[in-house]
Amino acid sequence: MTQLEAPAGVDAGATATPTAPGAPAPAARLGRRRDHTRDPEILEAALDVLAESGFDGMTIDMVAARAKAGKATIYRRWPSKADLVIDAVACMKAGELDVDRLPDTGTLRGDLVAMIRPRTIEEGERKLRIMAGLFGMLSSSPDLAEAARAAIIEPRAAVNRIFLRRAIDRGEISAACDVEALAVLTPAMATYRLLILRKPVDAEFLLSLIDGVLLPAALAGSQRPRA
Repeated sequence: MTQLEAPAGVDAGATATPTAPGAPAPAARLGRRRDHTRDPEILEAALDVLAESGFDGMTIDMVAARAKAGKATIYRRWPSKADLVIDAVACMKAGELDVDRLPDTGTLRGDLVAMIRPRTIEEGERKLRIMAGLFGMLSSSPDLAEAARAAIIEPRAAVNRIFLRRAIDRGEISAACDVEALAVLTPAMATYRLLILRKPVDAEFLLSLIDGVLLPAALAGSQRPRA
């Protein structure tokens, strides 16, 4: 009997495992699991480049150089520059909010005010540049608007829903109020200020939204106590 030549790359001395007729072929060996430990550094580098160069001037090469990562590594994780930017902004917003450690002051206003975090001037200016870069992305890719909404507005809206439902449970506001509309009110107005007006969202502005817009709207359907 003539010995069959082993395929290239296969040890000729290896013994193949016979497969019974009609039996399914052996499952292919899974590829190596991707390493995501560098993701935070890459996302932070993407925010830095976005803030410095804007979306149009930003390239994956620039992000790779800033993060000291291979361009192929970035493309395996994020298939496009827009995907990378959306993910980076979403992580930035998530890092600002810890849903498991929300304040519980006993009042709706107290909870909302307790969420106002002090920021340095430099941090505020960087965030403004990041959001301006994001606006450039939405101008060229309007189909990404929903992804941007989920990354920018939804994290804070989720927190507001918790605060509003607490206030309803306490009897502080009416259960008939529109929780969904109220929840997105302040983050939507803050985003408009950042993206369209190109102005910083500072404590004074947030307090004006809480006292002048959100609380009056939440109380509009509730029975106000007599003086």
